[in-house]
Amino acid sequence: MFTGIIEELGEIVRVAPTAGDSALLGVRGPLVTSDARHGDSIAVNGVCLTVVEVADGVFTADVMGETLRRSALGALRPGDPVNLERAAALGSRLGGHLVQGHVDGVGELISREPAEQWETVRFRLPAALSRYVVEKGSITIDGVSLTVAAVGADEFAVGLIPTTLKLTTLGAKGVGDPVNLEVDVLAKYVERLLGDRVTDADARGVASTPGGVA
Repeated sequence: MFTGIIEELGEIVRVAPTAGDSALLGVRGPLVTSDARHGDSIAVNGVCLTVVEVADGVFTADVMGETLRRSALGALRPGDPVNLERAAALGSRLGGHLVQGHVDGVGELISREPAEQWETVRFRLPAALSRYVVEKGSITIDGVSLTVAAVGADEFAVGLIPTTLKLTTLGAKGVGDPVNLEVDVLAKYVERLLGDRVTDADARGVASTPGGVA
């Protein structure tokens, strides 16, 4: 589990295809590797990866084909910057929101609107994810916990403060660039619970219309 508060801007140093459609990723991150051990979890652009080896400030991680297909990690090349965060520790402050590191889909940056103290950035998202995104709700973009400022049919906007622009990859993203998206897991649980409730009501023959009992 993560919080979406980026600890370090790392760098991809190696992308090596392995058996099947998977790959071995090498990432430089002196801070996140300072106490990392084999088996630890580190989020790379919002994707939870398991540390295989650590040496000289670089950790390696196996990336399955499913992860490469469901995220933007497959587009990374040596030299690319990445957002890094170690798994949250029990008892630590939750500065962002609960982030699993399980990417729900890939979005696309569609516009940037600079202002004096912040920048409004708009992203297109997969249609299947739009129902989970609400104004003032939380969303994770490339591992960064952000508050949704506005929502459209297939897009949403966030406001980025100078610190976020400087210390994460979002400051350098251009129009058309892909980003990893993780919606608020609480929204998915609520949807599942309400769906089961309706299903149970239908199974009992109880009307789910106004005046009925659900």
